[in-house]
Amino acid sequence: MARSWMVRAERNGRLFDAFKEKSVVAVGWPAVGDLSAAKTRKAIADALARVYPGAKAQSQAMAAGQLHRFVNELSPGDAVVTYDPSRRVYLVGEISGPYQYDPAVDPEDPHVRTVNWQGEVARDLLSADCRNSLGSISTLFRLSAEVMGELTAALSGIATPQQARSIPEEAAEEDPFESMAAQAHEVIKDRVSGLTWEQMQDLVAGVLRSLGYKTRVSAAGADRGKDIEASPDGFGFEAPRIIVEVKHRPNTSMSAPEIRSFLAGRHPDDKGLYVSTGGFTREARYEAERARIPTALMDLDELVTVLLDQYDKLDIETRQLVPLKRIFIPA
Repeated sequence: MARSWMVRAERNGRLFDAFKEKSVVAVGWPAVGDLSAAKTRKAIADALARVYPGAKAQSQAMAAGQLHRFVNELSPGDAVVTYDPSRRVYLVGEISGPYQYDPAVDPEDPHVRTVNWQGEVARDLLSADCRNSLGSISTLFRLSAEVMGELTAALSGIATPQQARSIPEEAAEEDPFESMAAQAHEVIKDRVSGLTWEQMQDLVAGVLRSLGYKTRVSAAGADRGKDIEASPDGFGFEAPRIIVEVKHRPNTSMSAPEIRSFLAGRHPDDKGLYVSTGGFTREARYEAERARIPTALMDLDELVTVLLDQYDKLDIETRQLVPLKRIFIPA
């Protein structure tokens, strides 16, 4: 019977593009080498113990379980999903081949399965319970039939009313506090993504004020965008003067032409910040790296990370845009 799996493209989505372009999924622990002959979880655990002798017992057990599943339990025909936290989309496909050890895919993630990718599903199309179920921090975990059914329906353009309440099987093996933090981060991204266009501009301006800048937000333009100017004095006379463009298009990645348009006409002493809740293409990031003025790109994941880091310093108006409650847990 075909099963369904989530295989993370690392927690920051670093390998998402490689997974998509090379039609694979892959996991790490490169030092153990080729595991084609390791047919049991114990054999994989012994291999991990040899090459990572200083690792904690819980970490070793989790790694052994995930590697065993990837090597020996995933099968051709199984459904597989991976996630891009920058663009907030799930890539859905089907395992098409046996386990391979191939460092050419990525030296840090050499354990590979080939995949036939079928398409992408925006996170916003899924129910809250489904999104929560997909928020596990595990590298690899099994998905419930309800979660996979909702993803498949969304991939086909069908709205589904069901609430996917099943949780990943690996949940009991995770660090509960780390898992809680990771899921909270994704839920906060959902809340931020739901802001209106104007609220998003105000949120970015508020984060900049928490970092010590004074901001001016321009009137809405033809595309409803607002440029933000941030500087120590609020007038742009005192360096640095940061020119900010905010694009709130959750399902649309900004490309190189948008970055070039943003940079056109900038003063040589300006600094650029381009915020896109839909993320950026690889070409856009390359364009920013080679720009004639220092230019930073910030996607939704990075915006929320800065928001959380600065939350205690935000003014009351900015906090009201994304109300959060601090929870203390044992260290």
